[in-house]
Amino acid sequence: MPIEIADSPATTSLTLGALPPLGQSLEGGTFAGITTLADGKHVAVVLLPIKAEDINWKDAMELAASQGGELPSRAVAALLYVNLKPQLTPRWHWTCESYDASYAWYCNFDDGHQLTSRKSYEGCAVAVRLIPLTA
Repeated sequence: MPIEIADSPATTSLTLGALPPLGQSLEGGTFAGITTLADGKHVAVVLLPIKAEDINWKDAMELAASQGGELPSRAVAALLYVNLKPQLTPRWHWTCESYDASYAWYCNFDDGHQLTSRKSYEGCAVAVRLIPLTA
């Protein structure tokens, strides 16, 4: 599933110079790093304060969207694990990526492994906001 930048009341773009150190506050969340989307756009990744447990994939997707964010992609989940592990619950968390009609990918924030699980199963979820970067 391609990642799309969610419309939100947050800043529409930032410059590299405006970014704080990793783990510091940014746009209502925590700055987790920078990633490049498939279309070549560079974005700042902000971990939003919302955290959910015992939630299925569909409900997790809806909850993230209701907060002006989205579930992280597999790549962004790996970035969260590397840069913000102490702030994450050491359990498995849904990503936005569907595997097929019944399964979706998740990332275990205890050890970083990524696997699939039934979308109906209940896991954890965090939401991120992707903010485009400009020169």
